[in-house]
Amino acid sequence: MTFNWLDWLAMGGFFALLLLIPVFAARMGKSGSSQEYFKSANSMPWWLIGVSMVAATTSTNSANLFTEIIRRDGMSGNWVWWAFLLTGMLTVFVYSRLWVKSGATTDIAFYELRYGGRPAAFLRGFRSLYLGVIYNLVVMAVVLLGAIKLGVIIFGCSATTILVVTGVVSLLYSCLGGIRGTIYTDFFLFAVVMVGALAVMVYGVNHPTVGGWSAMMSNPEVVAKLDFFPKLSNSDAFIAVFAIPVAVQWWNVWYSGSEPGGGGYIVQRMLTAKTPNHALGGTLFFNVLNYAIRPWPWYVAGFASIIIFPDLKSIQAAFPGVDPSLVGHDMAYPAMIKCVPNGWLGVVAASLMGALFSTIAAHLSMGSNYIVNDLYKRFFRKDAGDRELVLAARVSAALLMVAGCLLAPLLESAKAGFDLMVQVGAGTGIIFLLRWFWMRINAWTEIVAMAVSFLCACFFQLVWPHVSDVQLLFWQKLLWTILVTTVAWLATTFATKPEAPETIAKFRALVRADGRDVGKGLLKMFVVSVGLYAFMYAVCRLVYAFR
Repeated sequence: MTFNWLDWLAMGGFFALLLLIPVFAARMGKSGSSQEYFKSANSMPWWLIGVSMVAATTSTNSANLFTEIIRRDGMSGNWVWWAFLLTGMLTVFVYSRLWVKSGATTDIAFYELRYGGRPAAFLRGFRSLYLGVIYNLVVMAVVLLGAIKLGVIIFGCSATTILVVTGVVSLLYSCLGGIRGTIYTDFFLFAVVMVGALAVMVYGVNHPTVGGWSAMMSNPEVVAKLDFFPKLSNSDAFIAVFAIPVAVQWWNVWYSGSEPGGGGYIVQRMLTAKTPNHALGGTLFFNVLNYAIRPWPWYVAGFASIIIFPDLKSIQAAFPGVDPSLVGHDMAYPAMIKCVPNGWLGVVAASLMGALFSTIAAHLSMGSNYIVNDLYKRFFRKDAGDRELVLAARVSAALLMVAGCLLAPLLESAKAGFDLMVQVGAGTGIIFLLRWFWMRINAWTEIVAMAVSFLCACFFQLVWPHVSDVQLLFWQKLLWTILVTTVAWLATTFATKPEAPETIAKFRALVRADGRDVGKGLLKMFVVSVGLYAFMYAVCRLVYAFR
């Protein structure tokens, strides 16, 4: 793709604002304070929290993923992630207030509030390493891999150049202003991402091959992809795409950004809220943006791509220099960018970089938070001062960035990595929901669940193909992992002693989880979830009506 001076001007302005915003944010806060650096001194309003959450969720892979889903499974294929709306609403109406009441610095610190003794300390230390380093690196590497593929196509530069620019920029803006700078910058990045996505959508729909909105929505190939719900006649697709996600996956699978009960960068942003009401409002706003509004430009671009690039051969023709083995339906979105003229092309390139930087910065911030507060301060430097903690956070973020850049080029399949990460958390989600209320759960419950789900995932991904000729589908592996993990942690729970009465009493006094509030929260979760799904369906029908 060829850029002109307007494109470079747009990208130059993007980078200037990207670096100025965290500098401004740093001056607003109490410089040098660890409370400011990690929690913005609890000053964030709901609307900034919600936008920051959705910006962190939007990565370079988002556009490619949604386009691939539309092309392969149609609109109904999105139920594989729409089901997580139920997880989000449960977090909004039941768990957001509990997290704020807990006063935890991170969701990992929760372990030593809920549990006691050495098992709790081990669980906190191990999870900080697992989530802060190992899991974080895999997620960052997958995102960076998507950035490499896009960057090579759009800019024609080397993978090394892409990684260096991404690393330097992400570190600068995430470390300069702490979590406050990250949240402020996320607001700007999300706006840029949406403008760029709208540009691709508009120019895609008006491409001569498509012929405008009416022609696109009347095209037989597109019409076949418009169903909101999967057809019952295709039982395999119905089970994999709809039944399993809606019946099981949303409440019993742990996945970054969609943790049952909240976790990771979602909780990190909740803990910056002014009040519990702002935490609730921000999380609710995030779910509305994330499921009902954010994806639409990419859905429509996906429909247009079906006409412009009807098969993999046509995508390959758009990128003659790319290895044919790498060409898949996920590359249809980069191909759609070819429809965008100069001037707007720079905005689209900036939007893709914005999606990349917001996700990388979220994981750098979250990872360094875990490493510093749940590992370094907890086990090595309990008396560390604010300056030392902030410096340690910046150093750990830099090391994470370097490690992620080194790992990214070694990955071959982002989908395999995604499947493994989902399976690793299978069967553990229900624990994260029950542990706030069922006091029989102890630290060993979580330790065993984490170990068994990890071993099951490794078995099905790495061992099963070599010991059996039976090819299991992904949802079948998921159900087996959930079953085995659940039996293991339930047996452990009843075979071991509960936490000490004083530990349980202290935790209950801290979070004050009232049964009536929980009941009201569950009712609100059900009503709002049904309402939002109905709104999504209505938007679909409205969009489809303009033919």
